[in-house]
Amino acid sequence: MFARHLRPRLLEAISDTPVVFIQGPRQCGKTTLARAVTVRGRPFEFRTFDRTADRAAAEHDPDAFVDALPPRVILDEVQRVPAIFPAIKRAVDEDRRPGRFLLTGSASPLLLPAVSESLTGRMEILTLRPFSRGELLGRREVFVDTVLRSGAFRPRGAGETWRELAPVLVRGGFPEAVARQGADRRTQWFESYLSSTIEKDVRDLGNLQRLREVPMILRLAAARSTATLNLSEIARDAQLPLTTLQRIWALLEATFLVATLPAWSTNLTSRVVKSPKLILLDTGFLCHLLGADLSRLLEGGPLAGPVLETFVVNELLKQAAWSAERPSLFHYRTHKQQEVDIVLESRAGAVVGIEVKKTASPTASDFAGLRHLREAAGKRFRRGVLLCMVPAPVAFEDDLVACPVSALWDAPARSSSSE
Repeated sequence: MFARHLRPRLLEAISDTPVVFIQGPRQCGKTTLARAVTVRGRPFEFRTFDRTADRAAAEHDPDAFVDALPPRVILDEVQRVPAIFPAIKRAVDEDRRPGRFLLTGSASPLLLPAVSESLTGRMEILTLRPFSRGELLGRREVFVDTVLRSGAFRPRGAGETWRELAPVLVRGGFPEAVARQGADRRTQWFESYLSSTIEKDVRDLGNLQRLREVPMILRLAAARSTATLNLSEIARDAQLPLTTLQRIWALLEATFLVATLPAWSTNLTSRVVKSPKLILLDTGFLCHLLGADLSRLLEGGPLAGPVLETFVVNELLKQAAWSAERPSLFHYRTHKQQEVDIVLESRAGAVVGIEVKKTASPTASDFAGLRHLREAAGKRFRRGVLLCMVPAPVAFEDDLVACPVSALWDAPARSSSSE
């Protein structure tokens, strides 16, 4: 079993918090991670609301169900029984011992009214995503923490070629997809994954009458991954009323099938009104939705750039979940079309810009957006990084560097300077 880098944060959370919720897309490994956790050598008891009997008992009398639970318990796919949350709140208020309830769910608890009303201040939320590249290679990635620190930045990277990296992108990070050897078997898994997610999660949360449109909407979203989100355009192409598309879209976000990066600005108010960037949750899933196999990806063309950028964004989101800095991710775009693909902002306000390009021969012009971000961020700007297909890091200016994409998971060289 591959080690999950979120595990240390999970152990910290159950040591001082009564309720811990592991959220993330279906089949990303939440249950496996939860069941591997022990307290003083003893595992948590396990209940799953995918099981009809447990779900029926919890829905019939939530208080009685919770009162009969063992002292430490995993409640799996808890979003399927929203009525359980007030009962958990009552139990926690009566006994606030840490680590009592370890919840997992394939839908964001913040979008479930019963959770926000019941467990505020009593619950810590952790997000688990499909395997990171470092997890698959047995390396704990520290790129996010390193790039946000002041002082010297000395990245490394094996300098993988596009031919070496493309199979990684097509496979993605879902445990079952990674384990399957052939492309046909992975295709079958992604088809089943899409069907089960729609039937079990989207249907349960939304009670939608137009579920059959969801795969089409996801394919339209896949064709726009890394582009600015425009729901009116998607609604027009899907031939749906905008209000219908908005309801479906909220459920796709709640179940982690799509995500967005908000716009970065020095003005906090303007971040809210600027359009976010659309991101699919996994490059394997993205390629499946687009019908892009390895041979098509190896051809390059207009598909390669968005798939590579989607990969980098997801790797950074995964690292942010366990990093010490725990930064927020944004994108940057001005009305004059100056752009930076990804902006990392630490809780202390440090800013790093990251551009993603498939080129193996970067030029000074590739840093134009990063220079603009440097000017906008001022003293908060740490550095700009261009992740591309170069064989080794190349410094263009003191705070602008081109790195192999593999710098994301290759540990940086040690620096003797103070950081």
